[in-house]
Amino acid sequence: MTLLYKADPERGKQWAQRFAHKAPDIAFRLWPDIGDPASVRYLAAWQPPDDPARTLPNLEVIFSVGAGIDQFDLSRVPPHIAVVRMMEPGIVEGMVEYVTQAVLTIHRDLFDYALQQRQRVWRELPVRAAATRRVGVLGLGMLGTAVLERLRLFGFPCAGWSRSAHSIEGVECHAGMDALDAFLGRTDILVCLLPLTDATRGLLDRHRFAKLPKGASFIHVGRGPQANQQDLLDALDSGQLQNAILDVTDPEPLPESHPLWTHPRVRITPHVASATRPETAVDVVLDNIRRHRDGLPMLGEVDRTRGY
Repeated sequence: MTLLYKADPERGKQWAQRFAHKAPDIAFRLWPDIGDPASVRYLAAWQPPDDPARTLPNLEVIFSVGAGIDQFDLSRVPPHIAVVRMMEPGIVEGMVEYVTQAVLTIHRDLFDYALQQRQRVWRELPVRAAATRRVGVLGLGMLGTAVLERLRLFGFPCAGWSRSAHSIEGVECHAGMDALDAFLGRTDILVCLLPLTDATRGLLDRHRFAKLPKGASFIHVGRGPQANQQDLLDALDSGQLQNAILDVTDPEPLPESHPLWTHPRVRITPHVASATRPETAVDVVLDNIRRHRDGLPMLGEVDRTRGY
């Protein structure tokens, strides 16, 4: 039985070392050295081969090495092959760090102080209590829940929105499209952590930005196509939005001439908010392989009807 790794080769070497130590009974291969294709039962990949069932005729499970699976073309993956999202603590820790830093950057007016520094202006701005700045997170999965639990500790009034109902201690939870406008209307700092699906593509447009309080800010750590970038620029230029911190864009990277690069109220990072850590990801994959062998549900298995 073989697990084939098809993603960043340097990280793949770290995976190989850990598999050799923790699961010597499972043969480990690094793409494109697949060995005997018929022996491959498991695939860990950022993007599977174009025709995984033909390339790997006995493939049973595809593990995404990232938290999302929107980079997969599920129409090319037959239904008998399970698809599993990566749910490992390293991804969670990295995302919590990034979003916390972004929220505090906005809350403590670091955009304004950066502009003042360029102008050599020394001027204090009023310091607002966290209790007066309302944070809202779109997406209440593993990442969104962890982010909200951390932000609560600073005293921010926190709310979350998702398609289905959730309950999180100390968090005002909203569910369903009918509740989206009310959620946006109480949110001063909006964080997008939604998976990319047909329902979330283009969700954040001028109509949704207009539902936020004037002067709200936006942190985008979901997927680029969820936000209409021209509408985002228009909202920033009009003052409807005050600041935006973007870890994802559409496309990635942005063209050199794109105005988001130079907008004074925008910070851009190259899709680095969080990344899988080999030392913990291997443990999660091995646990799911054991679950699969024992006929138990795998953690993070994708429901194809929902797209995540």
